[in-house]
Amino acid sequence: MIKFISYLQIILSVLLIISIILQIRGVGLSPTFGGLTSGGETFRQRRGLEKFLMYATMVLIALIAVSSIALIWLDK
Repeated sequence: MIKFISYLQIILSVLLIISIILQIRGVGLSPTFGGLTSGGETFRQRRGLEKFLMYATMVLIALIAVSSIALIWLDK
């Protein structure tokens, strides 16, 4: 069971990395350090695929947290 959860965490981590990279499309490092985006918009509403990716990222983070707690619990 511990091996299965460990492999699950690896798969979830890779999916999380992919979902984060897909969200960063077309954005340089400037907004990361407080600069403006190319259009001057810092905040905007997410729609369609961007909204799905945002929710998918949150779900993946929650699943990684739950699997980490399960590993700690099973290891005792």
